[in-house]
Amino acid sequence: MNAYSIHTDQELVALLKQGDLHAFDEIYKRYWKKAFNEAYKRLRNAEICEELIQDIFAGIWLKRELADIENLWAYVYTATRNQVFVEYKKGSRLPVFEEPLEHMAASYLQADSGFELQELKASINAWLAMQPEKRREIFKLRYMEELSTKEISELLGISQKTVQNQLITATAQLKAKLGDGIALVAIVAAMKLP
Repeated sequence: MNAYSIHTDQELVALLKQGDLHAFDEIYKRYWKKAFNEAYKRLRNAEICEELIQDIFAGIWLKRELADIENLWAYVYTATRNQVFVEYKKGSRLPVFEEPLEHMAASYLQADSGFELQELKASINAWLAMQPEKRREIFKLRYMEELSTKEISELLGISQKTVQNQLITATAQLKAKLGDGIALVAIVAAMKLP
């Protein structure tokens, strides 16, 4: 047992701010595996997770004097979660919980569900026609043209929050109409088909 293993997290953070490399090593030993596991649960790629965790701990060391760390694990966990989201944004990985939804949408469209694809599209278009003009436009830009909410807000000259609120309202109405969240995924996928 080394002398640093008996220190509390708060003591280690105080020593870290003073540039104590041994305190940093102890922090790394305590939390790298937990952080790796959190990242791996979502990314399922050990190599990417190792890089993310190395970047997080390098950041902790480099920003040690400026960082305001009250709860060490919460800080590491939040940094890990943020790096996972950055990885998602790069588009190289889908969140693990989203991958099954894509498969369910594909099987829904391929199954003999009684709906022809054209009927499905016609049903969506009829629903869209009943929406207010701005909501319809936002919905189409987001789900058919795949623009981000930021891009839509800039294009339409409205706040990003307004775009998000309109999308929430539209998807809630569509879910209520369909009565099935999986159908929503299938419909959005169907709208993209020729």
